[in-house]
Amino acid sequence: MSPASRQIALINVSHTFTHYSLLILATACLGMVVQEPGRFGIEYGPILALGTAMFVLYGALSLPMGWLAERFGRRGMMATYFFGAGGAMALAGLADGPWTLGAALAVMGAFSAIYHPIGTAMLVEAAGEKVGRAVGLNGVFGNVGVALAPVVTAAIAAGIGWRWGFILPGLACMSVGVLWLREAPLDLSGRVGGGKPFPAIPAAVVRRAVTVLLAIALGSGFVFNAFTLLLPKLMQERLATSPDLLPVVGVLAFGATLFGGVTQFTVGRLLDRTTLKRVFVPLALVQMPAMLALAFMDGWVVLPLSALLAAAIFGQVTVNETMTARYVAPALRAKLYSIRFFIGFLGAAAASPMVGTLYDLSGNMALPLLVLSVFGGLTLVCALFFPDREEELRPELWARASPAPAE
Repeated sequence: MSPASRQIALINVSHTFTHYSLLILATACLGMVVQEPGRFGIEYGPILALGTAMFVLYGALSLPMGWLAERFGRRGMMATYFFGAGGAMALAGLADGPWTLGAALAVMGAFSAIYHPIGTAMLVEAAGEKVGRAVGLNGVFGNVGVALAPVVTAAIAAGIGWRWGFILPGLACMSVGVLWLREAPLDLSGRVGGGKPFPAIPAAVVRRAVTVLLAIALGSGFVFNAFTLLLPKLMQERLATSPDLLPVVGVLAFGATLFGGVTQFTVGRLLDRTTLKRVFVPLALVQMPAMLALAFMDGWVVLPLSALLAAAIFGQVTVNETMTARYVAPALRAKLYSIRFFIGFLGAAAASPMVGTLYDLSGNMALPLLVLSVFGGLTLVCALFFPDREEELRPELWARASPAPAE
């Protein structure tokens, strides 16, 4: 494996840790209410809400990361991510009460804010002409983290206690940080598109693409986070109601999210062959009806429905990240990724209290899913508004392109 391939692999692995760490609490809280009810309480909603500051900082601090990378270097920023997020994860497992747990999670969210603006920009620059495939594969790594979080956390919580569900992945994250530091510094930017200059895209087309990108960022961040947070509880509610079945809950959630994660690789390969809109619209069409169906369905049909919805939501992430690579020049990507992830993660921050509050109000997952279905409808509107240009696949045609006609 070449030095460049090793660095890209470590960037992909860091994506796994980022999403894994943010979802530990969603399953660990199911063990906390049984193992330490006197310390953390017995209510699902208030414990889940302890992650609110984590998601707020995860989103808010993504905004300055592009500027910080210019000042301190991307390699150093990524090293800070590994040791900061990993150390905070381990500290969360040592928390002696709700306030210290919330504080440790907040610190973890702050360091996790580094990954997406910096890691994604590094990955896209290294991808050359196969941006869709690279982003899709990176998405698979991220969603393997999403899929593993409930099943591994549930198994650890049931076997040796919920605290180790935070400590062990924290130590693993820092170990990968050691590998990162052992790699020689490597500049991947010279590999962009095989040295081809970025095309001059008409300003009207760029404005339209960026408008959709930023408009959908808030809603997609909210939907992605809310769905991944509520999934373990949904599986417990509809399929495995006994506390003794906590590992089963994790396995069911793992199966649904893994299907969605693998879909991202397929979506990435499609994006190297067709325009963004032609992939975006079918994925958006699935979301609202699938959410409405999940709100009212019970029994084993919930599992394939959840897998279908995960595929649509996770596949859309690959589309969104490829938008920036296709329509924004390399020099501006890290900063736009910072803005986009800042907006998206603000939406993600609202997901934790929303899911907890709506669950407490209704006593089940139907109401949170109905709220999410509204956002699924807004996603479809954004998909329909996005430009559909063959120049995406043949950038040399942008030189003679005129502003996009109404579609």
